[in-house]
Amino acid sequence: MSGLSRRSFLGTVAALSAAWGIPATALGAQLAATPTTSEALSTLDRTIRLGPVQRGSFRRLVAAAGEKHAARVDLLGRPADAGRSSRRRSLFYCAHLSDIHVIDAQSPARLEPLVAISPSLFQGAFRPQDTLTTHVGAEMVRSVAGLRISQVTGAPLAAAFVTGDSADQVSQLETRWYINLMDGTPFVANSGAPSIYEGVQAWQETPWAYHPADPTNDVYGNYGFPRVPGLLEAAVSVRVGSGGLPTPWYSVYGNHDTLYMGTFGIPAGIKEFALGRHKYFSGPGVALNYVQDWAADAAGLTRLWNFVSANVGTMLGTKTVTPDPARKILEQEDFMRAHFETTPHPGPVGHGFTKENLTTGKTYWSADVGPFIRIFGLDTCNQVAGPDGAVPEKQFTWLRDGLTQAERDGRLVMVLSHHNSFTLENTAELPTQPQRLVHADELVSLLLSHPNVVAWLNGHTHNSTITPHARSSGAPGGFWEITTASCVDFPQQQQVVEIVDNRDGTLSLFTTVLDHDAPPEWNGDLTSTGLASLSRQLAANDWRATPVMRIGSLLDRNTELLLPAPPVVTSFTDAQVQSSHAVDFARVMSWERGW
Repeated sequence: MSGLSRRSFLGTVAALSAAWGIPATALGAQLAATPTTSEALSTLDRTIRLGPVQRGSFRRLVAAAGEKHAARVDLLGRPADAGRSSRRRSLFYCAHLSDIHVIDAQSPARLEPLVAISPSLFQGAFRPQDTLTTHVGAEMVRSVAGLRISQVTGAPLAAAFVTGDSADQVSQLETRWYINLMDGTPFVANSGAPSIYEGVQAWQETPWAYHPADPTNDVYGNYGFPRVPGLLEAAVSVRVGSGGLPTPWYSVYGNHDTLYMGTFGIPAGIKEFALGRHKYFSGPGVALNYVQDWAADAAGLTRLWNFVSANVGTMLGTKTVTPDPARKILEQEDFMRAHFETTPHPGPVGHGFTKENLTTGKTYWSADVGPFIRIFGLDTCNQVAGPDGAVPEKQFTWLRDGLTQAERDGRLVMVLSHHNSFTLENTAELPTQPQRLVHADELVSLLLSHPNVVAWLNGHTHNSTITPHARSSGAPGGFWEITTASCVDFPQQQQVVEIVDNRDGTLSLFTTVLDHDAPPEWNGDLTSTGLASLSRQLAANDWRATPVMRIGSLLDRNTELLLPAPPVVTSFTDAQVQSSHAVDFARVMSWERGW
């Protein structure tokens, strides 16, 4: 094992074998072997694209050719060295998930009829695949686990990062389901009555929704969406088991983990309604007068819910459903607290959040992951109103000081946030608690002032995009901003990212897009895996969401992103690299053996 002396190698094997309960011979053989790349599938091997029309305008999905990594030298300032692949060493291999949007489609707090009022403004209020998000999440976790060994270098997965919008409606139940997916705790994705779906997709009074049992009289049926008897019953009855991630995972807030519908402050009325027995299938006439106010004035939502709260059970447009206390709407700190209710493996307890976060209410964190990388997990969500974000000045000051300390400590830096540089322009603030909000230009300028910053991972837009941020002086260098897609909208993809030292004064950041593990073509299967396959096909045909545009260009998917290596990289020894890989290999092997 290059880099470690024989004595250090044997000591490392013995210590890790004891710590993880792995036979020393098996671990030693793994660590001594020449690294081999993963044979699992990614979009390097196969992509999934829209195929021919099946019925009406509805198109099926088909497997297509894979896409190799496209080299981007925007920040390098010169062509890449053709011999770099023979010298490289992996410094850090991680998974990046975002916008999972786990949905409890039966919750009374979901106001799906809004999509009929304004499809553009309330596009996320209803999707034809709403009942299938947990099944998609399970298959995505399986896909990440399948790529636990890098296809580029053979390095083991060191961490996974979830950059927000994990739950869809600030729901305790949705948050629990998402954590169960990451941890590998099996569950049935149902609320209310056991094994019974109670919601808009089963009610004939909702022609704006997709009715899988018989879509003849709804807009989706007119488009050509298929008849799938038993879909809703299967969605709320089959066991969801992801197998869990084989590596520690870390989380940050998204706007849907913070605000109602990801946009509005949470009035008391909606909290009560979430726990009640009335669910809307159409908007009461008088309440519709408030809808036009919502985009500009969050108080409009409060006024609406004051009206709703005073008339629950007496107004038109609701049906009776089975109440469930697990549908509780979370307070802001409850989201952090939920991350401490987790399995011991893969860890860590809190998933980035610490006891200090719970004590102080601070919603952002930093952590060292491995010997070379420091992670800064930001909370860019506005606490007042609006889906887009900003960085409060207090958090910005904390980040500035933390970046300076990371340089002193000899760490490369990756920044995590939900919002990206195109969506950090929210100006809403509480008049009673004014605090300057930092927006994209100032944040990017701060990150560029620290040469150890190499990547900023985020989400929010449900599109795959990669943005280079170059130094304004014209000198080579800068950092890469990497935005991943979502699990709820087509193409239902996430990614893995690997930082590689080319040993020629450059780093390469490899991004590899992952489809979830369910088959590209749905074959009528109503198991959890089959439901995930069907979800992707429904999402690909959701014409309101312009699904094909979310895939991104070839330069936004499988890429090799080059940049000048920060000076600190020369201090990273081969022994440190090999020791770090040994720790990660031991953890992966323990996961393979069932922890």
